[in-house]
Amino acid sequence: MITIKEAITKSEIIEYIKFPFSLYKNNKFWVPPIIDDELEAFDKIKNPVFKNAEAQFYLAYKNETIVGRITAIINWDEVNKQQKSKVRFGWFDTIDDIEVTKALLEKVYDLGKKNNLEHVEGPMGFSNLDKVGVLTQGFEELGTMITWYNFPYYGEHFKKLGFKVEKEYLEYKFPFSNVKLEQFDKAQELIKKRYQLTPINFTSTKQVMPYVDRMFDLFNESYANLSSFVAISDIQKDYFKKKYISFINPEYIKYVEDKNGNLVAFAIVMPSFSKALQKANGKLFPFGFLHLLNARRNSKDVMFYLIGVHPDYQNKGVTAIIFKEYHTTFTKKGIQNCIRTPELSDNVSINLLWKNFGSEITCKRNTFIKNL
Repeated sequence: MITIKEAITKSEIIEYIKFPFSLYKNNKFWVPPIIDDELEAFDKIKNPVFKNAEAQFYLAYKNETIVGRITAIINWDEVNKQQKSKVRFGWFDTIDDIEVTKALLEKVYDLGKKNNLEHVEGPMGFSNLDKVGVLTQGFEELGTMITWYNFPYYGEHFKKLGFKVEKEYLEYKFPFSNVKLEQFDKAQELIKKRYQLTPINFTSTKQVMPYVDRMFDLFNESYANLSSFVAISDIQKDYFKKKYISFINPEYIKYVEDKNGNLVAFAIVMPSFSKALQKANGKLFPFGFLHLLNARRNSKDVMFYLIGVHPDYQNKGVTAIIFKEYHTTFTKKGIQNCIRTPELSDNVSINLLWKNFGSEITCKRNTFIKNL
């Protein structure tokens, strides 16, 4: 018999967070999160996303043993401002038992029907800065800190339960040696002169901070046309600034300004923390933070996390300026591999951006949708 219970207390939420640690034990491709980070993300007081969203965390039990988990989510900005009648689900993990999947999803359906919503979609998080999609290809690729890993049967469960593929996300990898400076060096010089643009580089987090609010504003403008996009609120900007920016190498953050000091483009790259997170196994102490610090300083693999260009400057080659700055930084750092994190497969502009770098698809993932 399968029993579903909502995780409410701190100890229950910790059990919820820890379930994948047992499910993927000894799996060399799964990358564990930091337990305390997950705990804070699910804290309805600390995480400002809950000012515009609600979530319920459920655990599935079989013979008093945890066998699955799911989060049922409503992003009210998405529902009210974008008129998308959708209930989301995320942080989904289960044993290979479709009855467990079905029982967990029933709780998501209940939340949607209770609020007169029309369909359910997932896996996805609270916002566009959260993880997204169930892995459908690339099960033998090392995961990243910003993606979910899962077994192949997850997608099969959804299909058998009447879900259809809604969006496809692709992940790519290319060796840094593929990046030839001559491909964009002259172009970026011409673009800088034509539009009177200036690249900005940083050597300390303190230098980055005054730009962060403007970066999030530009992020909202850059991605506004994507069908899945929900804007980051002012209170979320402050939260993400404190939580993440200090974690990113300042030299891996690049900005481009116009002659009036307006931010027209930005990019954030992160060192790969995957192996360090595997060594930490969910805990910063006593040694987890040392593994992460070592990766921050010495990882030879990097992830392109976000690139944003103001709509007025899109399709004008501004990213060539950013690539030139990264080429200089990566050369100094001895970077070997570049990873492109999940990108919508139908995002034509992002595909054109990377066309000369010889990227290979490493993973595919989908969100699935079903009418209620």
